[in-house]
Amino acid sequence: MSSVLDKKEKNTVDFTMTISAEIFREALDRSFRKNVKNIAMPGFRKGKAPRKLIEKTYGEAIFYDDAIDFVFPTEYEKAIAELAIDPVDVPKLDVKEIGSDKDLVMAISVTVKPEFELGDYTGIKLEEIVHTVTDEDVEREITQKQERNARLITVEDRAVCEGDIANINFEGFVDEKAFPGGKGENYDLTIGSGQFIPGFEEQIIGKSIGDEFDVTVTFPEEYHAEDLKGKPAVFKVKVNSIQYKELPALDDEFAKDVSEFDTLDALKADIRSKLTEQAEKTTKQEKENAVVDKMVENTEIDVPACMIDTRVESIIRENNMRMAQQGLSFDQYLSYMGSTLDQFKEMMRPNAEKQVKANLILEAIVKKEAFEITDEMLVAKVKEMAEMYHMEADKLMETLRDQDKENIKADMKMETAVTYLVENAIWSKAKAKSTTTKTTAEKKPAAKTTKKAEPKEAATTKAEPKKATTKKAEPKETATKKTTPKKETTAKKATTVKKTTKKENAEVE
Repeated sequence: MSSVLDKKEKNTVDFTMTISAEIFREALDRSFRKNVKNIAMPGFRKGKAPRKLIEKTYGEAIFYDDAIDFVFPTEYEKAIAELAIDPVDVPKLDVKEIGSDKDLVMAISVTVKPEFELGDYTGIKLEEIVHTVTDEDVEREITQKQERNARLITVEDRAVCEGDIANINFEGFVDEKAFPGGKGENYDLTIGSGQFIPGFEEQIIGKSIGDEFDVTVTFPEEYHAEDLKGKPAVFKVKVNSIQYKELPALDDEFAKDVSEFDTLDALKADIRSKLTEQAEKTTKQEKENAVVDKMVENTEIDVPACMIDTRVESIIRENNMRMAQQGLSFDQYLSYMGSTLDQFKEMMRPNAEKQVKANLILEAIVKKEAFEITDEMLVAKVKEMAEMYHMEADKLMETLRDQDKENIKADMKMETAVTYLVENAIWSKAKAKSTTTKTTAEKKPAAKTTKKAEPKEAATTKAEPKKATTKKAEPKETATKKTTPKKETTAKKATTVKKTTKKENAEVE
C-alpha cells in the first residue's frame, strides 16, 4: 500500500491511496464467499454457482463493494499514519482504478484537525478567585435544616398569608386558550418562594380554602417558551388547603435529632468544614475554567463544522443520560423547555465550539510540554474512579482494555495541562467571595409555568476537561471515525464503481 498527499487546504486533506492487486484479490475472494450463498443461477442450487459464471452474468463489480469494505479500514489506518494526519470526520472515497488484476486506487478527501498558532500560555493575567465561608453561610445551612425538619400545621380558620403553603389547582390561558404545561392540580406552592412568574403568588394572599378566582399576570420577556414571552395570561385558580411550617428550636436537642452530633456548636463546626471543602473545590474549578476561557479567547482557530457537530451530539447524549436519571426523556425535556431538537442544537453550537477549541488548545500544550502519565499515576486515577463507582479498584482495572487505559491517560494529560496553566497564571488580588449556598426552595425544580423552570444547560456543558475521566470506558469518538467508515461511504463507492466499470450490477435474488 502506498499513499501520496495531493493537497492540503485549511482543514481538508486530499490524498491518493493505492492498495496492491494481491491484497484486493484476497478481499474479492472474501466478498465472493460472503455473497455466493445468496445468489441463484439457473441450473445450480442456490449458493453453488461458480464465481466465473456469476461474474460473467452480473459483472465482476458485483463483489466490489464488500471487497472495498473489507480492505479499507486497515489500509486507511496505515495511510493516515504514513501521512501523519489526524482525521476528525468520515473520509469521502472516489475509486479511480479497480479490478481483480489491478491495484485498487482511491482518491480520499477527509477533514483533519485544524492547525493554529499556540500563543503564550504562561503568565496569563487574571483576577484572583477565592471562595470563603462566612458565618452567614453556616447559618443559612442551619436554617435549611430547620426548614426541612419543620412541622406542617393545617390552617382552617384564616386566609393565605406570606410564607404559607397553599395547595392549589390552576390552569393558564393566553388569548383565552389553554397552553401546554399551564395546568396543575394539588400543587403545593410556598407563597413568597418566587417559584411562579412574578405577580402570581401575591394574588393568592388573602384567599381562603375553597375560593376560586382569576390570577392575571404577564410572562417575562426572557421566559423560556418562545410563544409565551411577554404575553398576558389568566390563570383559573382554586385554593384546596392551607398549611404553614412550625420550625423547631435551634438548640442541642435539634442537633441530636438531625445529625450525629450532641451539640449545636459541633453541628455548626461540621457544616463549616464541609462548606470550606466545597469552597476550595469551587475555587479550583473556577480558576481552571478562567484560564481555559482566556486561552480560548486569545487563540484563533478555524474549527471544522464536523467537530462542532460531533460535540453537539455528545451534549445531547449527555443530556439524555442526565434526564434518564431523573426519569425524564429528552423529548419530554425539549417539550418542557418549549424547544425543538434543531433549536436545541443551534443553541448548543457556540458552547460546543468553545469546548472543541479548549480541547485543541490543551492537546497542543500537552504535546509541546510532553507531559507523561506513569503507570503509578494511572493506578491512582483508577482507584479514584473506583471509589466514585463504588467498585474495587482491582476489579475496575480488570475491565479496562488497553485502549481504555490510553484514553484515561490522555485525559490525565489534559488535566495536567489545565493545572499547569493555573499554576503559571498571574493572579491579581481580588476581594474574596462568599460561598453561595442556595436554599432548598431555590434548588427545587419549579412547575412548568414558573420563571425558574429552565435548567441551566451552560453549566453542564461548559468545557471542563477534568470531567472526561469519569466517563471513559470506551475508545474516543475520533479514533472510531478513523477506522470505521459509515455506510454512506459504501453507497458512494458503489456509485463510483459503476462509473468505473460501466456495467450495471444485476439484481441478486
